[in-house]
Amino acid sequence: MSDFPRPEHDEDWEIVRRHWNLRPGVTYLNHGSFGPPPRPVIDCREHWRRELDAQPMDVLVQQFEPMWLRSRDALAEFVGASADRVGLVENATQGMNVVAHSFPLAAGDEVLLTNHEYGAVERIWRRRCEQAGAELRRVELESFADEQPIDDPGKLVDRVATAITDRTRLLVVSHITSATALILPVRELIEAAHARNVAVCVDGPHAVAQLPLELDRLGCDFYCASCHKWLSAAFGTGFVYAAPKWHGQMQPPSLSWGRLLPSLPERWTEELMWTGTRDISAWATLPVAIGLLQDIGLDRFRARLHHLARLALDELRSGLGLDLPTLAAPFDSWYGAMAHMELPPGESLPLQVALREQFGIEVPIVSFADRRWLRVSCHLYNTRADIQRLVDGLRQLLK
Repeated sequence: MSDFPRPEHDEDWEIVRRHWNLRPGVTYLNHGSFGPPPRPVIDCREHWRRELDAQPMDVLVQQFEPMWLRSRDALAEFVGASADRVGLVENATQGMNVVAHSFPLAAGDEVLLTNHEYGAVERIWRRRCEQAGAELRRVELESFADEQPIDDPGKLVDRVATAITDRTRLLVVSHITSATALILPVRELIEAAHARNVAVCVDGPHAVAQLPLELDRLGCDFYCASCHKWLSAAFGTGFVYAAPKWHGQMQPPSLSWGRLLPSLPERWTEELMWTGTRDISAWATLPVAIGLLQDIGLDRFRARLHHLARLALDELRSGLGLDLPTLAAPFDSWYGAMAHMELPPGESLPLQVALREQFGIEVPIVSFADRRWLRVSCHLYNTRADIQRLVDGLRQLLK
């Protein structure tokens, strides 16, 4: 990797920032929730939308399926997966619903997840367990208030492994947690679960592009992710991955023709192609988004975002006198492009609204473990000045 652009120098990234067209006056520090796409991605999406509006039969009947396959193949290569193990969906939530609809559960079975999981994921599996007469159980990872917090990935794996029982059929775990921004040791968690004959579904919307992925080597049974976050593809792009042993059981919850050309679907992924008439333009942007980051250099991209996360924590700590979360040591083993920090006690939503309305700052303030937390997620369009505006705004609001 060359020295340019340097991760810590804002001026080196000016030409890259021009790819984004953010609304003037907004300091956007929430790429981890809804990542605005860069101009090349927008241009690609709008081209396909214009073509679709101009000649729907040509685009939907002749062009769509070859485009879907090209985009799927490009994404599969990017995440280190065999193409026949990857199906395109609109987001990680839709992918998780595909897995939940397909995974075999019986009365008395158990699905295990952690208290760091995304709320929508917990809702999906709670309903699935209720339908099957199974039990959804949460393993409480040591919170940041514990006297002996987890400061080593091995301790976290042990905590989850010891929660597995002879009734556990599936472990659902985040690759990078949403509220707390932690990189979890998923490879070790998968190995521990498989040693106990438990399947693993990884919720990975924050990991795509933020981390190097080799899904075939990772060994998980299922992996669900969105591509509108760190990859910055268009909104409405995601995927679901399934290991070969599960292909015969994969069934999308929404059934249609599967594919129009040349015949009915022959593979599980093809059932995801045609689920009804919709705007298919977002999927065409996947190769464009991948190509843009590859042109920049994935190592440079990740180094820049990690620098901004580290900078955010340092500036918040020094500017506001806040403490790093105990779990953050060592920092590099737990955090990638996102960082979070505990704020003084108070309500979360009013503070988030005040930052937006008074200072034009978009950043999530979340409640976790009965405490109030700030999560900062920067992308290539952010600078030190954005972080300083956040510090200044919080300094005034937390008086």
